[in-house]
Amino acid sequence: MSKVKATPPRDYESALAELEKIVAAMESGKLSLEDSLTAYQRGAELLGFCRDQLSQAEQKVQILENGVLKPFLNSGSDE
Repeated sequence: MSKVKATPPRDYESALAELEKIVAAMESGKLSLEDSLTAYQRGAELLGFCRDQLSQAEQKVQILENGVLKPFLNSGSDE
């Protein structure tokens, strides 16, 4: 964990998977201070990427729904 990956994540799922690994490593308490700071920096970058991806997805849904978010209906319910 001593190096910050400079490459941007491929997609939301890979960013989230990497972020989960970073959190687990930091929670283990086995990282040095320097490695913890590096991990924190990368985690912040990944979090920003994930937030941007979710925001873009939300905007697309709003456009597709003509600006009106509709409730999700579970088609498998017995109602």
